[in-house]
Amino acid sequence: MTETAQTLPPLIVNGQYIKDLSFEIPGAPSIYSEMQGQNPDIPIHVDISATGLRDNTFEVVLHLKVEAKLGDGRPVFLVELAYGGIFTINVAPEHTQAMLLIECPRMMFPFARNIIADLTRDGGFPPLMIQPIDFVQLFRSRVEAAQAEAAEAGQH
Repeated sequence: MTETAQTLPPLIVNGQYIKDLSFEIPGAPSIYSEMQGQNPDIPIHVDISATGLRDNTFEVVLHLKVEAKLGDGRPVFLVELAYGGIFTINVAPEHTQAMLLIECPRMMFPFARNIIADLTRDGGFPPLMIQPIDFVQLFRSRVEAAQAEAAEAGQH
């Protein structure tokens, strides 16, 4: 009988964790009454970083920054979350970057969204339910920016 080679799954989640978390309400307690009848503007900034740890194991960090402000620019709250995960990637080298910047954050996002929803609720606001993020588009934008930067560097 011949041994069959075990095929490893393309992506293994070794662990997830809060790497850094900050929540501020600079105008508390007056901001609660000042907000009455107003909906704050809530832009959400997303970034992803990936670092090799050993062989085919990587740390991926999903950075979310939420700055809620009233129409006149007064801050309501600020949330900064760095949510990390350790992943083992078993794919061809040309697909590793896409796995790290698309699939890993896609798996981490629901947990990060839940942390922010609980945090804003516990801070006295309605829970902030961040809409799903298109990590494929973020990856494409990053690739296009890198290509444009490389092309510009080649012209100088």
